[in-house]
Amino acid sequence: MSLPFCLLLPRYQSCALLLSLLPFFLSAALYFYMGAHDWPASITSAGVKSAPTLLLAAVVLSWNGGQSILGVVGGLIFSAVGDCCLVWPELFLHGMGAFAVAHLLYSLTFLSSRYATYTSSSWTRLLYLILFIFGGGFYTYLFPFLKKAPDSHLLIPVFKVTAPTVHGNTFVMVTYYLAQLLIAVGDVKAVENKDDFAKWKRT
Repeated sequence: MSLPFCLLLPRYQSCALLLSLLPFFLSAALYFYMGAHDWPASITSAGVKSAPTLLLAAVVLSWNGGQSILGVVGGLIFSAVGDCCLVWPELFLHGMGAFAVAHLLYSLTFLSSRYATYTSSSWTRLLYLILFIFGGGFYTYLFPFLKKAPDSHLLIPVFKVTAPTVHGNTFVMVTYYLAQLLIAVGDVKAVENKDDFAKWKRT
């Protein structure tokens, strides 16, 4: 007995999403296989490094349309700009600025109604408030110490100011690409879940 089409559709969508992610996996594998992180600073090395992130942006744009330009797609594009900037040491601060904009766009997307398919409870809102207050208070406490040692207040640049570790750059890039992949897939799935929930409410 065959399954109803409505039950098979999510399976087909998952397969289609996996196929659309193949260019990302191939470009990331090419980056590590060619050892691009050890190349001298050039347009080629910047392109190879940022290609996986740009391909993820193309995937999200093709699935979600223009509504993600000021969300995850924009964040992925700014992340790719940050990748390019970090290839050249003199553009390090510009790269950090691009990553800051990317994180801001991600945060705004995660707080949007797209990620709130089901009504949030008052406990969830209270938890968010406590988290923001705790985070702000913690940073306020650390700020005087950060002014004394400004090179230690970011986690990503720690590899720029400390002695390089064995395979340290590879570890950073693996976790970085994995995080970008999860953000992109999560955004696609969030739109799918919202559409499914809207259809369920109309029935």
